[in-house]
Amino acid sequence: MNKIIQNLIAFREERNWKQFHTPENLAKSISIEEGELLECYQWSYENIDRNKVKEELADVMIYCLYLAEYYKFDIQEIISEKITKNEEKYTISDSKNNCKKYTDF
Repeated sequence: MNKIIQNLIAFREERNWKQFHTPENLAKSISIEEGELLECYQWSYENIDRNKVKEELADVMIYCLYLAEYYKFDIQEIISEKITKNEEKYTISDSKNNCKKYTDF
């Protein structure tokens, strides 16, 4: 993961784009790219262009990594913390085979 982040930072620095990577702009970019990912499924979930999904998913993740880097978040740490919180909110007994939000149990 560190190598990927280093490559992203080098890519950004070579183009002098850090000036544009404010938290607000990065959050907007995540949403915009997420919309492009959703567009892959707009009319059907059959016959999906997997390469397009792969590219849009990569774009979403890239902007997420830039935002995490901005705040100096440790990716593994924040994901582990979220998994722990989700395990508490979504116990196996309440949520197995159930897609309801934890507030609806």
